[in-house]
Amino acid sequence: MNFGILFEKVTDQDFPAGYYYAHVPSLGLTTHGAGIEGARQAAADLLQLWIAEKRANSESIPPTGETLFSTLELPDDALQSA
Repeated sequence: MNFGILFEKVTDQDFPAGYYYAHVPSLGLTTHGAGIEGARQAAADLLQLWIAEKRANSESIPPTGETLFSTLELPDDALQSA
């Protein structure tokens, strides 16, 4: 099985420096780890547990779709008027 994963640097001050979120958009799952590789491993662990739980409950595993990513830049004054 192939899953798209989106990595995002954690900026929350409660996390140690260098942590990343790993999002699995097709399943709505998120985890985190130290560095990209730590986040990738955490995502792999989470996916294995999630799939095992689905199989144990005789639930289907939804097919994965294409994962696309983009950014959208807003001017600073747009953020202040919201």
